[in-house]
Amino acid sequence: MSKDIKLTDIQKYQNNVDQRKDAKVIARAVQHNGILAASTDFHAYDKDRPFFSVELHQVDVTDQKRAGFCWLFAALNTLRDRMINKLNLKNNFELSENYINFWDKLEKSNFYLVNVLRTAKLPLSNRYVWWINRAPESDGGQWDMLCALIEKYGVVPKQAMGSTHNTVNSDELNSTLNAKLRIDAVTLRKAVAKGASKSDLDKTKGNMLNDIYRILVYAFGAPVKKFNFEYYDKKNNYHIDKDLTPKKFYDKYVGLNLENYVSVINSPTKDKPYNKTYTVDMLGNVVGGRQVKHLNLTMDDFEKLAVTQLKHGESVWFGSDVVQYSDSKKGVMDDDLYHKDSLFDTKVSMSKEDALNYGESAMDHAMVLTGVDIVNGKPTKWKVENSWGKKPGNKGYFVMSESWFRRFAYQLVINKKYMPEAMQKDQAQKPSLLKPWDPMGTLA
Repeated sequence: MSKDIKLTDIQKYQNNVDQRKDAKVIARAVQHNGILAASTDFHAYDKDRPFFSVELHQVDVTDQKRAGFCWLFAALNTLRDRMINKLNLKNNFELSENYINFWDKLEKSNFYLVNVLRTAKLPLSNRYVWWINRAPESDGGQWDMLCALIEKYGVVPKQAMGSTHNTVNSDELNSTLNAKLRIDAVTLRKAVAKGASKSDLDKTKGNMLNDIYRILVYAFGAPVKKFNFEYYDKKNNYHIDKDLTPKKFYDKYVGLNLENYVSVINSPTKDKPYNKTYTVDMLGNVVGGRQVKHLNLTMDDFEKLAVTQLKHGESVWFGSDVVQYSDSKKGVMDDDLYHKDSLFDTKVSMSKEDALNYGESAMDHAMVLTGVDIVNGKPTKWKVENSWGKKPGNKGYFVMSESWFRRFAYQLVINKKYMPEAMQKDQAQKPSLLKPWDPMGTLA
C-alpha cells in the first residue's frame, strides 16, 4: 500500500472542497476571525450566567501572572479562604506564594539530584533518564506536594515575604536552575561511573544544593524565620501577634489538618480501575515527605463529593484541562462554546478516555470551586476562583458548565469526612505505581 500523498489525491481533495456550497463562506469566516470565533455558539454565554444556589463567601482573586505554579496559588487560596472566614479578615488577604515557592524550588532541586543518583547507571537513552532531564525542576506540582512543604516549613502571610519579579515571572529562574542542575547531573553521573563512595556523592550533592540555595536567595530573598502578623479585620480593628515562626503561624491561624484532605481523580482509562489508589513515579518535591496519592472514582462519585463539600461551606481545590473549550477573557468554560465539529464537518472532539490515552487532554491547571448551581437535585454549573487576576470573567471568577466539568475536570481535594466509609477504606489502600509521564501526574 502506497504511503505517500499523490498529486492526484491533492486534486481530489481540492475538488471535494470546491463542490461544497458553503466552502467559501466558511473559509472567509475562519480566515478573517480565526477558528474559535468562527465556531462560537453565543447561546452558551446565555446559560453560563454567574448565579449559583450554593455559593461561598467571595474573596479577591490572586494573580499568578507569568508564573506556572497554579497548583500552589490554588492550594494557598483554599487555605486563605478559610482564614478569611475564621478571622474575619479583609477580602484581599493573601498568603505568601513567594515563601512556599522558595522551598519548593529547593526541595525539587534535591529531589532531582536524588533521582539522578538513582538512575546514574542507566544509559542516557533510557526513558526514565530522559524524563527527569527534560525538566529537572519546573513550576508544576500537586496538592500532596504542597502538604509536604507546609508540614516541613509552615506558611506566612504575604506581608511577611512579598513577591519579587521572579515569583510571578518564572521563566528566567527556571531556565537558570535547570541549566545548573543539568551540569550537576553530568558531574554526579561521572562520579558514579568512577566508583565514588556514598559519602563523597552526598558531599558533592550538598555543595550543589548550596549553590541552588544562593540562587534562590538572590531571586526570592531569604526565607523569613520570624515575623509579626499585623492585620485589620473587616470592622477595621487592628490586630498584632509578634514573633511568630511560619509553622506556629500555620498551626495557630490556619490550623487545617492536612492529613484529612486527600486527592481523588476521575480517569476513565482501562489502566486505572475505579476505587483503587495510584501514585506517580518520580513525582514529588520533599524527599521522604508526603507521597502523591490519588483515589480514582467514577464521575458520579467524583462530582457528588465536590457538591457535598461545597454544601458544607468548604471550597474545593481541583485540577482540570483549562485550555479546552474556554473563553479566558469572559471567564467561561463550556464544551458547547465552540462547535468545531460542525464548522469543519468532521469530528475533532474525543471522549475523555481517548483524550487521556492519546495525549489530547491532561491536567494543566488548578483552580478552586467556590459554588455550584443545583437544579432539580443536579448540578448545572460551577463557580470557579481562578488565579489570573481580576480582569477575566466576573472579577476573576469563572463559570464552568456541568458538561465541561464532567469532561475536563480530573482531580479534587476532598475532606475525608465527606467520603462514605467504604470510600475511606479504598483511599487507605497502598497505591499502584504509575509511570512518570502519566497524565495524572503534575499540574502547572
